[in-house]
Amino acid sequence: MKNTRRLFIKLSGILSLGLFNRVNALNSPKPKPSVAHLESSFASGLEDKGKSIIGEYGKWAGGLLEGRLPRHSYRNDKWAAIDQWKAKAIKITEEKLAAPDLGGVPEVKVDNQFVYDGLSIEELSWKLPTGGESQGIVLKPDNAKGKLPGIMAFHDHGGWKYFGKRKITRTSEERHSMMVDHQKMYYEDLAWANEVAKRGYVVMVSDAFTFASRRVLLKDVPENLRQGLNDDNPELPKNAKAYNKWAAYNEDTMAKSLFSAGTSWPGVFLAEDQKALDILCNREDVDPDKIGCGGLSGGGMRTVFMGGLDPRIKCAVCVGFMTTWKDLVLHKSFTHTWMTFAPGLPRELDFPEILGLRVPLPTMVLNSVEDGLYTLEEMQEADKILSEVYKKAGAIDKYRCTFYPGGHQFNKKMQGEAFDWFDKWLK
Repeated sequence: MKNTRRLFIKLSGILSLGLFNRVNALNSPKPKPSVAHLESSFASGLEDKGKSIIGEYGKWAGGLLEGRLPRHSYRNDKWAAIDQWKAKAIKITEEKLAAPDLGGVPEVKVDNQFVYDGLSIEELSWKLPTGGESQGIVLKPDNAKGKLPGIMAFHDHGGWKYFGKRKITRTSEERHSMMVDHQKMYYEDLAWANEVAKRGYVVMVSDAFTFASRRVLLKDVPENLRQGLNDDNPELPKNAKAYNKWAAYNEDTMAKSLFSAGTSWPGVFLAEDQKALDILCNREDVDPDKIGCGGLSGGGMRTVFMGGLDPRIKCAVCVGFMTTWKDLVLHKSFTHTWMTFAPGLPRELDFPEILGLRVPLPTMVLNSVEDGLYTLEEMQEADKILSEVYKKAGAIDKYRCTFYPGGHQFNKKMQGEAFDWFDKWLK
């Protein structure tokens, strides 16, 4: 029963973050498949060998990527000088993401400050040009002196848009019951942002676009699209669950609207995460030349784009979000939401090569062999691709990939390896 619940959670609404046991990941108000059906589908991986999730069209669609390297792949022989390749590859990637301009460094307000479990904790808020108030949490060892290295800790998707920063933090003995379950399921009951802060880091955890403080409020949506819901008493588990389900069903609406506006979901993620990074780097207690980032699932996806495109990130750890575009074309797009995709980008770079844009800076990827969000073969192919990129750059010692037993997770052992990697390169 425990394994069945884990599989159902994965499929439910994850943004790659694939974490969720609560909402249907298929983003349409169709009857939900049974838990037994989902378990069977995940357990078999490619249930019918040779068949594609888009039927006969899979052979044709997959063929669009087969037989040639993407145009801006560093693995192409035409790219010799790493600086020349990187400048052009980053430029085309930024064009495809079309991240919106959110202006300068936001003005930050400290809403609360206290000490918990040996950590100094600040609850912050700031205003971006669009949406409601943005909120974040900064954690560091209490009584720490001088400048410390910093970490951008990215929360997961998990199908739960009502929650954001609370998924990976703990600021008191009292936790929302849904967050207790969430941290037990994916983090071995650890708040990993707290755990890495205890190692001597200033850690920033901000709510991502459409999550928690950045979520779409029901009162701001036309009544006929609210499914009878409202924003009253949102902390009640039944109301939070209802909101999460509504938000999952409406992801396609947000994605299509962003595309129509000339941007993309990963582009907006990148823009908002860079504002949070601005705030972190501008702190007097942070060494801006020693910044890392990481996260599980949706947090891993945000690590791919932030780590690949922002040179301030000196060390990156991507957990539970690494595969190839081919995997998504043929096998696994149905296990993910809309947040990963930018039209036209696969012609320029394979998915792992987005993270590879940071070469030769230190990069770690942590996978789980039974992660139903990807096929094992394409996770292994992604590792091969990144290894080739780092080897060509003469920086293979700066890249590490580890495969762990089990499903979609960032457990204590994985956290230990990730934190050791941060320590090696940022201290």
